[in-house]
Amino acid sequence: MFKFNLQHFAAGENVHTTVGTVNTSGELTPYGEGGLSAQMKTYYSDYLIDMAEPKLVHDQFAQKCPIPKNGGKVIEFRKFDPLPKMTTPLMEGVTPTGQKIDMGTVSAEVKQYGGFIELSDILMLAAIDNNLVQATKLLGNQAGRTLDTITREVLSGGTNVQFAEGQVASRALLTGGKDEGNHYLTVDSIRRAVRYLKKMNAETINGSFVGIIHPDTAYDLMSDPKWLNVKTYSDPEGIYQGEIGKIENVRFVESSEAKIFHAEDLTKEARNLTAVNFETLGEDGAVTDGCGMASLYKLTVKEALSAQDSARLTGAMLQIKHNGAYETVTVAGFNTEEGAIYLESAPAGGVSDGDIIFPGEAGLEGCDVYATLIIGDNAYGTTEIEGGGLEHIVKQLGSAGTSDPLNQRASAGWKATKAAVRLVEPYMVRIETASTFGM
Repeated sequence: MFKFNLQHFAAGENVHTTVGTVNTSGELTPYGEGGLSAQMKTYYSDYLIDMAEPKLVHDQFAQKCPIPKNGGKVIEFRKFDPLPKMTTPLMEGVTPTGQKIDMGTVSAEVKQYGGFIELSDILMLAAIDNNLVQATKLLGNQAGRTLDTITREVLSGGTNVQFAEGQVASRALLTGGKDEGNHYLTVDSIRRAVRYLKKMNAETINGSFVGIIHPDTAYDLMSDPKWLNVKTYSDPEGIYQGEIGKIENVRFVESSEAKIFHAEDLTKEARNLTAVNFETLGEDGAVTDGCGMASLYKLTVKEALSAQDSARLTGAMLQIKHNGAYETVTVAGFNTEEGAIYLESAPAGGVSDGDIIFPGEAGLEGCDVYATLIIGDNAYGTTEIEGGGLEHIVKQLGSAGTSDPLNQRASAGWKATKAAVRLVEPYMVRIETASTFGM
């Protein structure tokens, strides 16, 4: 008896890879009716989930909800309000008035996401590696990053924002780089966030609050002498996926997928622009140059503007530095022939020839702004990836019928049903800071 791989000649509906045993008479005995055993199918499905789970950092601390079949497209999370204090003494023989449970609900619509890889018969025949395993590895990585990003974007939209240590009032004023006096993540900023969560009576998770942090901001925080590296924990059991250490009763989990507010270059050729002229076009909404723009304010720049720049930046924000002060304005449109940008409003301080214009979607002069999430228990909820949340789908060569008459195409893919929602806003703080390594 000897074994070899006949995956290129597979038959059956759900075959990943056909592996069989061939006896000395040349007869093939396949593993399973479709050529692939149930154990092998389970292996590949579990493999995809295993590859996805390490990327799901933002899902790790959520209130998890399974996705039942035939349960509709809207998932509902329930939360209970605390009962008021009972400070009035009981009267002898008098039954006090009973109380009712005050329950609120937060709902979210589940949506589907997915991707696939097409495998040709030539690739499967000529390649040395097991292509299905390689495809599953890539797909699992893609699924994990996708689902993690969906949750991250929901969390990053929270209403409780703290800018560094509270020195500035907006994201646009955060400064970065390697110079002193910049707004990096510090122990004091962590302490302030913890104070807020405690004031809101947020519960800890296994005795501590949890922080989700980017490696760039972790670098700035870990130099503090109070930092306790995960390797020095007295109790190594129960360490979270990606945990790197703790400080001020916050256990930090590191992720390269942590939210960064990044400002794109203003044009394909230049990150910043230079003002040449600024004018008001008319009054009462009238536009005098016939360009069709709804804006009264025309900013001409030194650099050339392309149609691609116009399409990408219409509706974006710009930060103009005038006489040492910064102001953010919104782009209404372009006139590429004249090198003009139309603004929705005029900068209060005005614009002068030579003023520098920076991207306005991030920090001061367009520097990257990092979001560090400090989270208490039951702050948010997500759907589970198991039990229907994440599915591994494989189509064998020829499974498309007449659409693939020569059995030339196979595919492997994933499909996920996902929802994420913030449940209790006061149980979560987003600290926005710059970093030593940000742009």
